[in-house]
Amino acid sequence: MHRNTLGTVKIRKWVGLMACLISILFIGCKEKADSKEGVRSSELGVGSSESDNEKGPSEEINPAQTKTILFFGNSLTAGMGLDTEEAFPALVQDRLDSLQLGYKVINAGLSGDTTASGLSRLDWVLEGEVDIFILELGANDGLRGIPLTETRKNLQTMIDKVKAKYPEATIILAGMQMPPNLGPEYTTTFKNIYPELAKENNLPLIPFLLDGVAGDPSLNQEDGIHPTAEGQKVLMENVWEVLSGELGK
Repeated sequence: MHRNTLGTVKIRKWVGLMACLISILFIGCKEKADSKEGVRSSELGVGSSESDNEKGPSEEINPAQTKTILFFGNSLTAGMGLDTEEAFPALVQDRLDSLQLGYKVINAGLSGDTTASGLSRLDWVLEGEVDIFILELGANDGLRGIPLTETRKNLQTMIDKVKAKYPEATIILAGMQMPPNLGPEYTTTFKNIYPELAKENNLPLIPFLLDGVAGDPSLNQEDGIHPTAEGQKVLMENVWEVLSGELGK
């Protein structure tokens, strides 16, 4: 492949990533504005339909599933545009069930969430017992131009809150990246927030949640910006690669 062709492929991939990240911000915000009741329901983080969202995070837990994995994030975690069962947290549950492991997955994703809005609802989410907490937030901060010092501070505060409430819980940090058109200094600083926090807090890190999906038309919905059900399977594998090593600890 010629150098020019490689450059074109790289640009297309980052354009796809930019579109995906922009949708997390703007479409997520639109969903929040549609109705106050809709926002209240989506904060339960268990689906996009009214019937699904009426279920609280502690309902329908099999007594045999003695440990809880909580996914806390934005529209990527919520599975925007798909049924709840197709989002990667539900696929993780399917994998756990197939292996007969005693874990219950809770999807606490909310479209449009920033680290600040995530922090504001964290206490409610932590009302139920948590054994593994997977933190996936920050992309909307970058797209809104929120100072990265604030993003880092909010992520650290959330980590501290989980540790204080559940000292024995495992916290996994999901990394995110910004497209290069935002400038090398900004994108590098943003990207480094996640491995730096993981190292400082001794946390397992998912390097890049969208790895293998961003910019791939075959793994995105018709709008070209949201992962398809197949794309969600790739996200699940990205998560599983790290999560599987923490099970049973």
